[in-house]
Amino acid sequence: SMQSLCKNHFLQQLYRKIDGAVLWSQNERNLDCVITFQTHSILQRFMLRFDFLQLDCNDHLYIYDGAHAVGTYKFDLSCKNTKQNLGAMFTRTNYVTLKYVTDAWGTDSNGFKLVITAVKDPKHTCTEFRCNLREFCISTDLVCDGVNHCADGSDESSNTLCQNNETGTILGLEVTWFVVVVISTLLVLLVLIVAVSICICRRGWNARPGNGTAQQQNASYSLQQMYGSNGAMKQGASMTTLTGAGGVTATVQQGNWCHPAGPLGFRLSTPARARLYCQAK
Repeated sequence: SMQSLCKNHFLQQLYRKIDGAVLWSQNERNLDCVITFQTHSILQRFMLRFDFLQLDCNDHLYIYDGAHAVGTYKFDLSCKNTKQNLGAMFTRTNYVTLKYVTDAWGTDSNGFKLVITAVKDPKHTCTEFRCNLREFCISTDLVCDGVNHCADGSDESSNTLCQNNETGTILGLEVTWFVVVVISTLLVLLVLIVAVSICICRRGWNARPGNGTAQQQNASYSLQQMYGSNGAMKQGASMTTLTGAGGVTATVQQGNWCHPAGPLGFRLSTPARARLYCQAK
């Protein structure tokens, strides 16, 4: 809207690069505003067309074919002008400057709706959308946006052009953004499932009987439980039960409690003990 663009701030004097725009005005009073638009390429120029135009006789809209509101203006629009007698207006440069001056009186019916479109002439290579009437090339972002930028309606036709554009959305989102949202949601759900599974597994492992307490149980045995008062291991303190064929079981003492090794090793310790026994007799 002209009311928002004409506010006094540091962005007012900047050139606004656009592919297309719709400029609204409704009963702005005591206004003296200058706005400059610029195309993205020097191969483009601007086409201006009014969808609505009803100015007060004391209000003037000056249109300059350039980057500044100096020199001779291209158009001076006031109450004598209508959208029918103006038609489509074109600039020769890739700039257009609007100067809007109003007085202190007006009604809500005063104002305009101006469609501004950056067009490329047919003699230049067109890689975007080509209008039908004059074969101007406009940005594809302006196609099927509800605004007649070509002036002949070819960019807003209800044929397969806009139907294909509408089918390219899912739940109001473009197909690309819809796929990104779905993949992101699946990844978040997968991370949550993995985190919950890890927590459940850890709780189940800690809850198993005897798990994590075997060392505490072994450490709780005192020496009195393992050995007798004379230092010898109690009966059954270090026993291993073996089950053989036919269900026969045998209890075997482990280590050197049964055959302690002598000075010359385990195998030579038995004859030496026998000789000592005979001498003692």
